[in-house]
Amino acid sequence: MGAPQSIEQSEPPLAPRAQGFRAKREYTMRIAMIGTGYVGLVTGTCFADLGHEVICVDNDAGKVERLRNGEIPIFEPGLEDMVKHNVRSKRLSFTTSYADAVPDCEAVFIAVGTPTKETDGSADLGAVYAVAKEIAKHLKGYTVVVDKSTVPVGTGAEVDAIIRAANPNAQFDVASNPEFLREGSAIDDFMKPDRVVVGLEGERPKQVMQALYRPITLHETPMIYTSRATAELTKYAANAFLATKVTFINEIADICERVGADVQDVSRGIGLDSRIGPKFLQAGAGFGGSCFPKDTLALTGTARKVGAPTLIVEAVMEANNERKRRMAKKIIAACGGDIKGKTLGILGVTFKPNTDDMRDAPSLDIIPLLQEAGANVRAYDPEGMEEARKYLDDIEWVKDAYSVMLDADALLVLTEWNEFRVLDFARIKSLLKKPLIIDLRNIYSLSEVATAGFVYHSVGRDIVLGDI
Repeated sequence: MGAPQSIEQSEPPLAPRAQGFRAKREYTMRIAMIGTGYVGLVTGTCFADLGHEVICVDNDAGKVERLRNGEIPIFEPGLEDMVKHNVRSKRLSFTTSYADAVPDCEAVFIAVGTPTKETDGSADLGAVYAVAKEIAKHLKGYTVVVDKSTVPVGTGAEVDAIIRAANPNAQFDVASNPEFLREGSAIDDFMKPDRVVVGLEGERPKQVMQALYRPITLHETPMIYTSRATAELTKYAANAFLATKVTFINEIADICERVGADVQDVSRGIGLDSRIGPKFLQAGAGFGGSCFPKDTLALTGTARKVGAPTLIVEAVMEANNERKRRMAKKIIAACGGDIKGKTLGILGVTFKPNTDDMRDAPSLDIIPLLQEAGANVRAYDPEGMEEARKYLDDIEWVKDAYSVMLDADALLVLTEWNEFRVLDFARIKSLLKKPLIIDLRNIYSLSEVATAGFVYHSVGRDIVLGDI
């Protein structure tokens, strides 16, 4: 059971309980999505857009009301329009009531948060287990309960046990269906995935999951069926590997700076090897976000618990934490070794572009270190400033990119939003007190900043252009 059992691309038979709904509209199913956070809202909306009838449940009545009115609590390109369209089409609805949502559903997805416990770094599964108990009270007829939350190995088995204890007569199966959504491109990732991974036991839940994903697998997307434990581990393994790639190229960037090499050329040189691939080989300030830090930590915790320590992943975590501190030191050095009283203009604070997510963003480590060294910080982010105010203090937030630069001693690029790539260099130079750019995302070419007359520091490219 540890290895994938099959990859299905053929048309599935009808799921037993879904036949009544398909009498109205072929392959339409009724789904409950518990949790309207990032994963739940995106997944539920995309399922609705595929033609299923989706009802999303959240215990925050105010949030539910805002969603009913078309107010989206997160920034994700294309999501707002998709939510409004499917609400108008009556395929997507929102409620606080399990009783309204769970009965008569073929599938109930658990998509609540699994934050890191401060005590030991493990995943906090309290919300997952609480949801399982609530689902158990309202099951009616055969239902597949699907873990969509990122959870450690064994969680599916525990959810199964919780439901059976709470409702011994319930007819259900528990499946694991990990998400592989990238913030900023989540809709495309759902609609055109590299693969769909489903962990389950038996043929009956498999038929339901096949029917759910049929509109996607018709386009020959591999649907991989395996055990629940394997599916749960696959999610953690994927994120740990990607985090390792990011950390690896950051360390190569440090070597490049010392030997006169260009990390971008190195990335291209190794990325064209089909065994390696080009993605996640962009040197920068370190990884962050809702997944990589949390999932690598949870994986190492599981590994230690079962007596199989993950030395590589633990080293990745340590190196990434050090990376952020090193970037603060790099900025200070580029400013002449002393930033006390200086104004630093910062472009971008979210952990990546096309999201307002601040969770574990490198800026949350770098900016406080610069402030501790005496700098005054002025910042702008296209989508993340409201969220960033919850985490960062004593920052002058401004209305646009150019306002960041006025009489600043240096301009810093922390997040690679596309709008920052096309700024007017002449205008930047006229606004800055000194023509100094410190680019931790390598969004500018060396030739263009040289022509514009800037002192330019970047990552993994040894050349420092200009002289103040």
